[in-house]
Amino acid sequence: MIAVESLSKIYDLGGQKVSALKGVSFRIQKGEFVAIMGQSGSGKSTLMNLLGCLDLPSSGTYRLADIDVSTLNSDQLAEVRNRRIGFIFQSFNLLPRSSALENTELPLLYSGTSNPEPKAREALAKVGLDARAKHKPNELSGGERQRVAIARAIVNNPSIILADEPTGNLDSKTGEEIMSIFSQLNREGTTLILVTHEQHVAQYADRVIQMQDGLIISDTVKES
Repeated sequence: MIAVESLSKIYDLGGQKVSALKGVSFRIQKGEFVAIMGQSGSGKSTLMNLLGCLDLPSSGTYRLADIDVSTLNSDQLAEVRNRRIGFIFQSFNLLPRSSALENTELPLLYSGTSNPEPKAREALAKVGLDARAKHKPNELSGGERQRVAIARAIVNNPSIILADEPTGNLDSKTGEEIMSIFSQLNREGTTLILVTHEQHVAQYADRVIQMQDGLIISDTVKES
């Protein structure tokens, strides 16, 4: 599913080279639930951007479902993102003037779906938010906004969901509800990759990759 080999990322910040990722290698199989952990500056967000095809590595290779992502141009990267990857962010990233339904429809519109509403409503129902379809983000609680973000991420039936600190802006009870949705999606076969610095969130995953200073320092599979 995912094969990463010697992946590195170097940023040029005002003439100074900063090595954010230092030759990491790992594989993720279809249907895994993986948490990537690490302190700020560990490289986990850089790795997430590369896995999400939001950026290209400085060196190394990244293969996603037999596609060598490392060699793609910006248009090809955008196509892979829209067809294969669903994104969920800490800050929800919803359009404030659009309803929950309209926000959920966005990936379908980008992919040229002519009648996006039925699929969008189905995705909202899956996260228990079909009754709030016409509400705008400012009319929703934080947990409801994150549910809309999840609906938007799954509406295209992506093979992978990438979630970056998805419970970071939520209280603990709402965070548990969101993680329960992720667990259900994973049980249904979706590959989930979650970035978090919270141990209790990482415990939902079957495997935890710990990062520090741009390197993987441990890769632990939970005993069943």
